[in-house]
Amino acid sequence: MARGRKSSVEHIIGKLREAEVLQAKGSTIADLSRELGVSEQTYYRWRREYGGLKLDQAKRLKQLEQENTRLKRLVADQALDMAILKEAASGNF
Repeated sequence: MARGRKSSVEHIIGKLREAEVLQAKGSTIADLSRELGVSEQTYYRWRREYGGLKLDQAKRLKQLEQENTRLKRLVADQALDMAILKEAASGNF
């Protein structure tokens, strides 16, 4: 996998399942990372984030993360608008 390229949730879950099989066969983390084409750090990050999740759960997690990001941006924009209006109303512009 090319450096910096984001993998789909389906791809990650598939790679983690493949890693489980390789581990059951006695492969080390270094070996299975090489086999999967990712760094050990990426493997551990994927396992921490998606390990134990089913595909539908992982997809829902990604959707919720995207919605959360969108809502945070909306709140930040609204807070900025309120600050601008407050400053304009006090005459300090």
